[in-house]
Amino acid sequence: MRFETLCVHAGTGPDPVTGAITLPIHLSTTYERDADGEFRRGFKYARDLNPTRQALERAMAIVEGGAAALAFASGQAATAAVFQALQPGDHVVLPDSVYYGTPRLVNEMFVPWGLRATTVSMSDLSEVRSAVRDGTRLIWVETPSNPLLTITDIAGVVAIARQAGAMVVVDNTWATPVGQRPLELGADMAMHASTKYLGGHSDVMGGVLVAREDNEFFARVRSVQHTAGGIAAPFDSWLVHRGIKTLAWRVRAQTANATAVTTFLAAHPAVEVVHYPGLGSHPGHDVAARQMRLFGGMASFQVRGGRAEALAVAGKCKVFTRATSLGGVESLIEHRASVEGAATRAPESLLRLSIGLENADDLIDDLGRALA
Repeated sequence: MRFETLCVHAGTGPDPVTGAITLPIHLSTTYERDADGEFRRGFKYARDLNPTRQALERAMAIVEGGAAALAFASGQAATAAVFQALQPGDHVVLPDSVYYGTPRLVNEMFVPWGLRATTVSMSDLSEVRSAVRDGTRLIWVETPSNPLLTITDIAGVVAIARQAGAMVVVDNTWATPVGQRPLELGADMAMHASTKYLGGHSDVMGGVLVAREDNEFFARVRSVQHTAGGIAAPFDSWLVHRGIKTLAWRVRAQTANATAVTTFLAAHPAVEVVHYPGLGSHPGHDVAARQMRLFGGMASFQVRGGRAEALAVAGKCKVFTRATSLGGVESLIEHRASVEGAATRAPESLLRLSIGLENADDLIDDLGRALA
């Protein structure tokens, strides 16, 4: 099947009891036990397994091209499960351009627990290679990165990891399975904050991990999901599953809008630089063109000046909403440094854009007025 068809049909079909074509929401937390003490219908307790969550996990394994998937209560819960499945003393390599919550999670929670971590500029494969040491167990990749849209050569990192006997996990939230297929490039796992593009309507929180192989390590991650209990709730699972059905068409339209908006911004005299891998001027454009099918709906740009000038531009926008998060049908703008706080790596002049499904000309007109 082609990708669009997979998105519509993955993980479900007409209900065998009622014939309903929409996935049921199973809210029960417990299930009947057979008279002899067995659970032959496969379900015994919601933290262990839930039919609606199971349908989402099946769907995500299919659309991301993996062997198995796990759905969590948030993207951070999914990320935490990966690091929690490691052992004290294990070493991980992190990118310096990344969602700020990832290194915070590792350094504040898992380094005190015994994990060792090294941060590198992951767009430079020589830095990745130099960071690998005895005990390196995992390399975490985020491409395009938040908020500078730095591009990492996934296949290049995988080659380095294989020589070291390490795993590669790719945060594929921004690219989505529509725009990028990390598992096909050799990555061991793909992570998604399903709050974003997978849900697609700014009304659900969740996270998903998809494994290329359902191996021993993924069994450890599954044990963390079950034992620590960071599972996706039934209704949240249902919302994300519904969002997947329109994912391909939404991301294509958002990419087309982002291309138009960033082309406009790149030519505007009040804009210092635009960060979007679809532009030929982007330093990671060639790598992105090689490994991405679509460049996606996320972009950022730096206005001439600093914090005050950037905040003033955001404050004048009428179509773009000033808000955090991304991947919804509405376009958002935010001053990223203000969100991330004192430890931010985001330039004070930077504004991050999540491009939605409005008419591209309306988005361009809005930014044009704000930049005037």
